[in-house]
Amino acid sequence: MTLYIAQFTAKHRIIQVEENSIFIWRQDGGEIDTSMLANKIKRESSIHFFSMVAGKNYEIDLEDITVTIWQAEPFSG
Repeated sequence: MTLYIAQFTAKHRIIQVEENSIFIWRQDGGEIDTSMLANKIKRESSIHFFSMVAGKNYEIDLEDITVTIWQAEPFSG
């Protein structure tokens, strides 16, 4: 398994705050599938970020989040 790091921005359809962050994950070597990575970031990071920003009274839907991956590469940190 190889450790990877990605820099990304996540935006919500309604919430005006953006998530600018990094994401670290492990996968078998090979090509990085950016669409699968974007979905993984939505499920494991962005939905929690926007839920925290929006508060308890607003339901966050994954379909309302878009993720842009700026760079992704192996990470040896």
